Amino acid sequence: MKRLRGMIFVAALGLIPASATAQMAAPAPSAQAQINGREVVAAVRQLLNSHYVLPDVRPKLDAALAKGLADGHYDVADPDELAKRINADLHQVTPDKHLGVMFDPERSKALAAAGPNVDADDPPPTPDDIREAVRRNHGISELKILPGNVRYMRYDGFVWAGPKTAEALDTAMRFLRDGDAAIIDLRGNGGGSPEAVQYLVSHFLAPKQKIVTFYMGGKPAESFSTLASLPTARMVGKPLYVLTSGGTASAAEEFTGHVAGFKLGELIGENTAGAGFRNNFYSLPDGMIISISVGRAVLASTGKDWEGVGFAPNTKVDVDKALDVAEVHAWRKLAATATGDDKRLLDAQAALLEAKTNPVATALPLAAYAGTYGERTVSLSGSGLVWQRGTNPKITMVPIGANEFTFDDDPTTRIRFDVAGGSVTGLHMLRGDGSTLDAQRAQ
Repeated sequence: MKRLRGMIFVAALGLIPASATAQMAAPAPSAQAQINGREVVAAVRQLLNSHYVLPDVRPKLDAALAKGLADGHYDVADPDELAKRINADLHQVTPDKHLGVMFDPERSKALAAAGPNVDADDPPPTPDDIREAVRRNHGISELKILPGNVRYMRYDGFVWAGPKTAEALDTAMRFLRDGDAAIIDLRGNGGGSPEAVQYLVSHFLAPKQKIVTFYMGGKPAESFSTLASLPTARMVGKPLYVLTSGGTASAAEEFTGHVAGFKLGELIGENTAGAGFRNNFYSLPDGMIISISVGRAVLASTGKDWEGVGFAPNTKVDVDKALDVAEVHAWRKLAATATGDDKRLLDAQAALLEAKTNPVATALPLAAYAGTYGERTVSLSGSGLVWQRGTNPKITMVPIGANEFTFDDDPTTRIRFDVAGGSVTGLHMLRGDGSTLDAQRAQ
């Protein structure tokens, strides 16, 4: 198994944010390197004609490179410039996000030393592999408890280093399992290992359920099913929300596809990258390397791959709003079966965050609500309103309806202003404990 085969190709291609490719080692500086562009392109043509996943596309790629050679397009000595030109020509033929050339002498040397059997399974992770995976906490960069006991995991890469990674994922899954709902953030996840996908999704599906088959050279080469047993309890049926972006790619898309195909939860954010092919890395002359798509993954839940298409979210929102929207959806879902104070608090939190994410227009200008109401005052502060009782601290008010507000730090309390003839005449307060207060506005 190639542990990096599921990772979308390097950020140098300009295809996805650099954060999504952190699992790949950074290339060496190329300022002083001198290369023979024609020799590099000759090797690229040979490898593509032998290995590219779609046989009908191979002649088109070769023709594009042949034209570039004839035009002298690759007669440059700078490796970064050569890579830029080759990649631009390749991507005129196909938008394949796993296809591309870059300068990386160390990796090129290691690939050359591995010999021609580049499709062989990787050896077990080395001590260096495991040490690097531990430093990254196996891709798990954040775990936190959100209000309403919604558990959040930011997962930046499907890293796999054997039992050490399994142990880290077990810890994270125990954390998510104890929540009433789970949010998994894949917005910056560029992919990684199929084994990590298998391990993670096994926690949300029944044992031994087929999930994906990889086709290499048009023939099924490897299938994955959910694991028969796990150290932690499964979370089948737990409300699940997965955050996606255009940088969610490759192996991260495989997991996203399982969530969508098996209807395990809701996707929130933006369409994923559409990087569905499986890639291998090959050495090229003069310290260059190439990533070539050599296979395709077909999901058991749909019978399809996702190359060039990706996965559309159930709820499309700007990437920076995806977490807020997921929290609102989780709280609404939990509130539907909650009772008493729990339901009241969940509904109130959802209304507040929803109003902050998508501001509500009030019936009157905010200045119209400012005034004195008994011992309480409402005043303008910046672009909003604040509430103050006597000399107590001021509290930010958030509009949640035409003439209705709540408090940033007390969402269960509501303030409804009475309006007559286009003017505010008083207010009605409903506190979270059910008590009320009516006050007239001072003239």
